[in-house]
Amino acid sequence: MRKHSSSKKPASGDNGLLTKVGRHVKTAKFVAVSKARFDAVMKAAEHSGLLGEKSKRIGGRISPALIEQAKKHTGIETDTDLIEFALANVALDDNFGSTFRKTQGTVDPDLKLGF
Repeated sequence: MRKHSSSKKPASGDNGLLTKVGRHVKTAKFVAVSKARFDAVMKAAEHSGLLGEKSKRIGGRISPALIEQAKKHTGIETDTDLIEFALANVALDDNFGSTFRKTQGTVDPDLKLGF
């Protein structure tokens, strides 16, 4: 995992941390992701064995504006790191939202939660 440039100004965020960009699952709109989230995603991908040997090369045509905007929002400077972060987000998706909705109302109402 490569570090972000420390010379870049942080993107918008109340806590002053450099923010990363992701997409909202339902709306597909860009939402800010904290530096902690970025670090957690990359660490989880590494622990899952997803960031091992880099021998696969991919290619595709992508809007330069999309790449530059994503780099600006994330602070990620290289195309490789940007793609790696994006793919790690997809690969590690745990489907929490859909699982949470499916289990709604399945907890025993008599369960004592300690408060």
